[in-house]
Amino acid sequence: MGSVSREILHDVPPYIRVYKDGTIDRLVGTELIPPTTDPETGVISKDIIISPETGISARIFRPPLTTTQKLPLIIYFHGGAFVIASPAEPKYHTSVAKLVSESRAIAVSVDYRLAPEHPLPTAFDDSYDTLKWVSSHAPGGSGPGSESGSGLEEWIKNDVDFDRIYLAGDSAGATIAHHLAIRVGSKPDPDVGFKIRGMILINPYFWGKDPIGSEKTDPMRKAMVDKWWEFVCPSDSDHGLDDPLINPFVNGAPDLAGLGCGRVIVTVSEKDILRDRGWAYYEALVKSKWNGNVEMFEVEGEDHVFHIFDPNGDKAVNMIKKLASFVSQE
Repeated sequence: MGSVSREILHDVPPYIRVYKDGTIDRLVGTELIPPTTDPETGVISKDIIISPETGISARIFRPPLTTTQKLPLIIYFHGGAFVIASPAEPKYHTSVAKLVSESRAIAVSVDYRLAPEHPLPTAFDDSYDTLKWVSSHAPGGSGPGSESGSGLEEWIKNDVDFDRIYLAGDSAGATIAHHLAIRVGSKPDPDVGFKIRGMILINPYFWGKDPIGSEKTDPMRKAMVDKWWEFVCPSDSDHGLDDPLINPFVNGAPDLAGLGCGRVIVTVSEKDILRDRGWAYYEALVKSKWNGNVEMFEVEGEDHVFHIFDPNGDKAVNMIKKLASFVSQE
């Protein structure tokens, strides 16, 4: 008998295809590399388990230790529209390692579980659980099911300055970072016993039903991004493209005044269809009652997360330097 072609249930280019028989093909972002020591920068990495119960893991990066001075910590959330990629994907591994090298910070790059196998808000909850895990290492901190400061990961316990913790992410990962900062600021949790010093949003993936800016003249890309969110939007949502998980400006979205950090930097790229949403976020934050400082950094002539695809280009190098400077500021 000849092979039977599978019927496609969902086709979400350029990321993923789901068939009626339940199988899933991820079209990009599936390549993996092991943790390494970078011969050029000396940045080392290793993989750790955050939660044996759920399987949440992370890749930790550390620059060479030249003194006993403790280092900032960047908790990083990768992009990929909530459906692809991981910290072990070569482009993400390289990007985070470069940020670690330039900022002389430790990074925890979170391997949250992906949709559709793990529907949203799983990615947000996994990422929040990572904050609890980090907190379990803090002196006088806390964590689920643990005594104060009882976390066992030595790079976190011994080398991190818990007064300099940053959330960071690109694209969908920036969306996660935003919501975690809101959650920490609006609903104090004894299991998250540290303050977030700052937040880095790289080409944040915010969206909405009604087009703004360049979306009005680019209906093809607007429809493409619409489809990304419609594919992962929680099944119990009545708001679709205006769900507060993806649109921080709609009625019912958490008040930006509750953002639980003192400093934010937002980066956008000139040719990115998401550019105008990033600018809208910056402007909304400036106008809000949030008591903090926000910076904006736009890269001319580039598209969405260009630094992931061309990490050694001049513009990517300059952007990473800018973000490292943000982390290094006292």
